[in-house]
Amino acid sequence: MFEKILIANRGEIALRIQRACRELGVKTVVVHSEADRDAKYVKLADESVCIGPAPARDSYLNMPALISAAEVTDAEAIHPGYGFLAENADFAERVEKSGFVFIGPRPESIRLMGDKVSAKRAMIAAGVPVVPGSEGALPEDPQTIMQMARDVGYPVIIKAAGGGGGRGMRVVYTEAALLNAVAMTRTEAGSAFNNPEVYMEKFLENPRHVEIQVLADGGRNAVWLGERDCSMQRRHQKVIEEAPAPHIPRKLIERIGERCAEACRKINYRGAGTFEFLYEDGEFFFIEMNTRIQVEHTVTEMVTGIDLVAQQIRIAAGEKFTLRQKDVQFRGHAIECRINAEDPFKFTPSPGKIINWHPPGGMGVRMDSHVFSGYTIPPHYDSMIAKLITYGDTREQAIARMDIALSEMVVEGIQTNIPLHRELMQDARFVEGGTSIHYLEHKLSQRP
Repeated sequence: MFEKILIANRGEIALRIQRACRELGVKTVVVHSEADRDAKYVKLADESVCIGPAPARDSYLNMPALISAAEVTDAEAIHPGYGFLAENADFAERVEKSGFVFIGPRPESIRLMGDKVSAKRAMIAAGVPVVPGSEGALPEDPQTIMQMARDVGYPVIIKAAGGGGGRGMRVVYTEAALLNAVAMTRTEAGSAFNNPEVYMEKFLENPRHVEIQVLADGGRNAVWLGERDCSMQRRHQKVIEEAPAPHIPRKLIERIGERCAEACRKINYRGAGTFEFLYEDGEFFFIEMNTRIQVEHTVTEMVTGIDLVAQQIRIAAGEKFTLRQKDVQFRGHAIECRINAEDPFKFTPSPGKIINWHPPGGMGVRMDSHVFSGYTIPPHYDSMIAKLITYGDTREQAIARMDIALSEMVVEGIQTNIPLHRELMQDARFVEGGTSIHYLEHKLSQRP
């Protein structure tokens, strides 16, 4: 096991990684920007290093500063968390070339799965079902593109090969709009991701977003740890996640889970990862793989009892991966609400000082957050300030506990999206389960 790990992230995930390290007996180095100097996890760390001013490009995205921090503190490994540089193959490569262990997949795996075109090819080769569409990047010839769309069938969606986070995609309903959409997406992709390649997929009208969690040791040992339903989204950003996914036959989940584990073996995947699918009419269609820990890993932990972050660290340290599929047992139901510092219905950010902070408690309630009364939320980063998770023997019990927990939670001084979550916990369609990825957008559009 490592003696010391540098945590190259901020916020609740930095604290989450820190807790796992402390449980494993590993010392932590926390890096921080000038804006995060007074954060709880900075105070709790064995060592801390300021790596630059508030803007992420000058701090959390500053590769030389992160490597230097690891060097001066004699850290052995770097955990990237999620976001920032977590899925940056160049950073992973730089970490390893500098003599440190990157707690995550090998650089070549990140590159393979980070490019949506190469990822799709790899999944086809591994027997994982994919959304019908172009086999690779779209060609330059307009006539060929139009024929592809006719073969796939409208509507289609044009996606950036290097895209993510809901950016670099356009839905096309008619042939008249196709070529313009391709040109605009190429321009956006080149600017945002430094990769102008785009590809085409069939646009599913009412799919659900279901993902499979995996752990693998970089060799033949790989397991899947159940599924998560992340369909409650707004502008491709997840709002609520739960495990297991309601109303999907277990045999279908087991079949797709095994295919994901086998895909990991075929690409020699190492560490934690998530296969994301669209699910419609009893079929799964692969859309992408996230080569890192997910925000919503908590609900998987709750229903399996497996510490995913600790497993990441153990695998990276070279410890024997002893977990086998028969060891993975699923119990109960878990729901996570992302608590954001924003107007609950206009969704404008609400940074500022938290005057009063009272997290909820009780049976089956978990709160992952780095904030406290008196903490000032900086305006420079993502608006998520906490993750509220509830667990129950049944989905109904998990929802009831979440409703109670949200009613108890106090955050004064800023706005949060707690009112939206409370509304959703009492929404008949959510309570029924199985809503599509478009449900929340439609619901919000009906508000007066």
